[in-house]
This record gives sequence, C-alpha cells and structure tokens, in this order.
Amino acid sequence: MTGDILLYAAVGFVAQLVDGALGMAFGVISTSVLLALGVPPAIASAGVHAAEVVTTALSGLSHWFHGNVDRRLFLRLATAGVIGGVIGAYILTELPVKIAQPAVAIYLCAMAGLIAYKAFKRRPTAAVTNGVAPLGFAGGFLDAIGGGGWGPIVVSNLVARGNSPRYTIGTVNLAEFFVTLAISIAFFFTIAPTYFITAAGLILGGAFAAPLAGWMTKRLPSRLLMLMVGLVVLSLGAIGLVRLASS
Repeated sequence: MTGDILLYAAVGFVAQLVDGALGMAFGVISTSVLLALGVPPAIASAGVHAAEVVTTALSGLSHWFHGNVDRRLFLRLATAGVIGGVIGAYILTELPVKIAQPAVAIYLCAMAGLIAYKAFKRRPTAAVTNGVAPLGFAGGFLDAIGGGGWGPIVVSNLVARGNSPRYTIGTVNLAEFFVTLAISIAFFFTIAPTYFITAAGLILGGAFAAPLAGWMTKRLPSRLLMLMVGLVVLSLGAIGLVRLASS
C-alpha cells in the first residue's frame, strides 16, 4: 500500500508541476499515467477527480481573490459543467472496460492535439458570450469520461475564440472546483470507494509540486511546456492503444 501511495504521489507531483505552470493538464497527465500503469478507467478518473477537489479549491479561491473571475461566465460554465460531469461519470461507470479503455485512449490522443494546437494559435481578445453553456456541458462530460480535460477543452476554446486569457483561466479554474466536486460525488455513489489510495497519493505529490510551479514557469517558455505536455499525453495515449491492440 505504501508503495502504491508513493507511486501515485510521483504521478501527482509531475502532473501538478505542469498544471501549475500551464493552468491545465493535471487530470489529463494523471489519467494517462494511471491508465498506462493498468488502473481501470473508472478508478483512475474517480481518483483524479477526488484529488482535484483539493487542488481546484485552492486555485479557484486564489483567482477569486485576485479578481480574475467573470461572474456571468462562471455561472454559465459551472452549471452546465456540473450537469455534463455527472452524466459523464455515470456513463463511464456503466461502460464495459473493453469499451472504456480504447475510448479514453483515443480521447487522450485528441487532447494532446488540442494542447499542441493551443500552443501555436493566437487570436485578438474579444469577450465570448455565445455557446458557453454547451461548451461547459461538453467540458464536464468529457472531463468525467477521460479523467481530465476540463481545462484544455474549455480554456482552449474560449481563448481561441478571443476571450480574455486572464478572465478565462480564472473563471474556468473556479468553475472546475464545482464540476470536479459534482463528478467526485457521482463516482462515490456509483462505484466502491477503492480509489482513495490513488487520490491520497495524487494529493500528496501535488502538494509538494505546487511551490515549484512558479519557478518552472519563469525558466521555461509556456509554448515549450505545452508542446511537452502534448507529446507526453500523445505518447501515453498511443501506448494505451497499442496495449489494447496487442491484448
């Protein structure tokens, strides 16, 4: 048990280090590695979301304190995201493992492409008011199914459409807490709580990594970091597909 916690702590450390520098990818990276280690998709997603309840709470409060939250955007994203997340969590627990594993692996490969796209795409700033609720629903749904992706999906979409990066990141981070909390509650009532060890390890590692994220951001260009994340997630998703094809 101790070995498992330390292993999951190492995963949480790396994931939080990258997430702190980029504002996204904790869930995607954690889920990718957990799946590569053989953790079932539902357990991996449940463990990651339980850990994110803590990390997103701290991040969301910080953004609120610094005035980075658009209240109207927050209400629309959080409400739709909670609904999508709960539905996604229920569907994931009902899917057979043979269907869930390739679906999640393909999803992670797609997320890698989205992260790489965001690293290069730049558009002028213009507030986004249309299509926010469907975006929040899709982000919450796919986040529950894939164990991560709320940030890459929602942040990338809003920024690519011209929304202010500052208010996008702050608002999406705060909304993520409520989406993650709803998904975690849904998992608690739909599967046995065998993911607590996974969550504890991820939280432990993330706590140690958080102070280093700021230093990492200063030393490495964000575009380089995002490309690195995309490469890692793509590689892990591809490994998952290869393993499934050979099994």
